[in-house]
Amino acid sequence: MAADHLPIVKTLATRSLEQRWHTEDDCDALARSLASSEALRDAFIALHGDLGAGKTTFVRHLLRALGIGSRIKSPTYAVVEPHEAPGGLAIFHFDFYRFSDPHEWDDAGFRDIFAGPGLKLAEWPGNAAGRIPIADLAIKIEAMNDDTRTVTLQAHTPRGNRLLDAAA
Repeated sequence: MAADHLPIVKTLATRSLEQRWHTEDDCDALARSLASSEALRDAFIALHGDLGAGKTTFVRHLLRALGIGSRIKSPTYAVVEPHEAPGGLAIFHFDFYRFSDPHEWDDAGFRDIFAGPGLKLAEWPGNAAGRIPIADLAIKIEAMNDDTRTVTLQAHTPRGNRLLDAAA
């Protein structure tokens, strides 16, 4: 590349943090740390892990920490469950496990949700690859043989870096 030309695409080096959850209290602690960060507003968090790893459990703890007092259902069949936190924060909890029809993306207005304000949480984001934006923060939860969880948080944006700082 010529010295007088800037790169066409600017990349952000990703940062990561690893945690070990021994009990559900550890999951709750991470949720509370993230909920206390202003960076969470309008963030997109992608949740990765096998069935039963704890993705929905983490979302429930995060929504409780944000003040959601109503029943928090898994959006496995509905694909998305909307919530509103005290103070008006819109929250959209997606579960793309059964997502297979790309027309559903447009018909359901998901493009508008991701382009608009509010916190977006997505389980099984790989099933919507190419349609969702890059996550600010990716959280991978791995169930270990001893009932603990290894949790890797990876920031992909400046907002994600601020969330990572809150989690540390």
